[in-house]
Amino acid sequence: MNIKQRITPFLSYKDQAVEAAEFYVSVVPHSKIIRQVKNPANDSVLTVEFELSGMKFIALNAGRDWKFTEAMSLAIECDTQVELDALWESLIADGGAELACGWLRDKFGMCWQVWPSQLSQWMASDDPQAVQRMFEAVWQMMKLDIAVLQKAFEG
Repeated sequence: MNIKQRITPFLSYKDQAVEAAEFYVSVVPHSKIIRQVKNPANDSVLTVEFELSGMKFIALNAGRDWKFTEAMSLAIECDTQVELDALWESLIADGGAELACGWLRDKFGMCWQVWPSQLSQWMASDDPQAVQRMFEAVWQMMKLDIAVLQKAFEG
């Protein structure tokens, strides 16, 4: 069943919508720019519609310098440590910053959670001690290490 995406996140920038969208599609696999809409008043780009791994977003040149906060983040699952490391390094490049527990802030101020795809399975475990050990390992990390988390989960 192919369900149409009915909720589209808008990411607002003062004037960096094109740069941000191009950056995100260059970093996140299976992503693309869909279209740009010009502002009829001055022919500058008003919005950029793009997909990140199949999810549609719109970047808006709002003309205001609103800030992103940790209250909203984009979580991206990685199947391997190599993939996780590459995404992490790309997202913190050129002015981004590590936060904690798999969270980072990119150069545009957007917060991301870069985590292993196994995390969902670990969190759904019926073994509360295994989940607790895994979370205790997460809380000690900046960038997540899949092998360390797996070892903590397994005890």
